[in-house]
Amino acid sequence: MLNTAFHDSRAIRVAGISNDSIVDGPGLRMTIFMQGCDKDCAGCHNPEARTLTGGSDFTEVALFEKIRSNPLLTGVTFSGGEPLLQAKALIPLAERIAEAKLSLAIYTGDAAEDIFARSDAEVLKLLSLADIIVDGPFILAKRSLALPFRGSANQRILDAKRSLELGRPVISADPAWVGGDCVG
Repeated sequence: MLNTAFHDSRAIRVAGISNDSIVDGPGLRMTIFMQGCDKDCAGCHNPEARTLTGGSDFTEVALFEKIRSNPLLTGVTFSGGEPLLQAKALIPLAERIAEAKLSLAIYTGDAAEDIFARSDAEVLKLLSLADIIVDGPFILAKRSLALPFRGSANQRILDAKRSLELGRPVISADPAWVGGDCVG
């Protein structure tokens, strides 16, 4: 179950930012690692992002200015921690990213089926602004360095728009995300 500790905050709590990522999705991306996670995945690659009290507060305006300062970016990735804990605060930033015609990927430790079953309006609104959802917890026993853009075999790369439209997970067919010429 999602902890809604951040839902009422207008500030976005950030654990860190990677300005020029090529490992969190295709192309050159800015990855924003959100602070706070309600999971406890063994082998987590961002254990410092787990606490709800760490990180730094940013406004959506400040983060968008950072994004726009790099004209080479093709997309933005929200990773974690757990971005869905901050859905309300992230919606205005996601709207700006969409208006700028940049792709948006959101990583979540929750399975899409669980997200849809909860029917949290703010979470669904945030996901509706994404192009890709990478869902599922990191499972150390299923870890694979051969998978493009995810850490364990249980994680899925979903077409956000189709998944929300149909109310069920729809695996992305985008070769840049799921194979073809991509390197992950």
